[in-house]
Amino acid sequence: MGSALAGRMAGERGAAHRMILEHALLQVRSGQESAFEAAMAQARPLIADSPGFVSIEVRPAAERAGLYLLLVEWASIAHHRDGFRTSDRYQQWRDLLHSFYEPMPEVAYFGEPL
Repeated sequence: MGSALAGRMAGERGAAHRMILEHALLQVRSGQESAFEAAMAQARPLIADSPGFVSIEVRPAAERAGLYLLLVEWASIAHHRDGFRTSDRYQQWRDLLHSFYEPMPEVAYFGEPL
């Protein structure tokens, strides 16, 4: 198979499976890490039940207390921004989690790996 054809086929397969990765660094108020982790366990089903949701990972920083990496895979940015963020589930998510953050995290979206 020629390289141009192989590249087109790989691109077509990738287009059918493209996902968006939402990234946020969550700085949790000092001393609130355990409470945050318990609240996150409660909040996970709220996001997992959202249309377009694929997966979620929350990882504590290895060398910095109170810092967490949030990675959420979505079928599209719209599923997160126009779907989840405008839903009742998001209001519950916000009520459970947002009081832990200082400062409020900035969200960024990323495409497929290179």
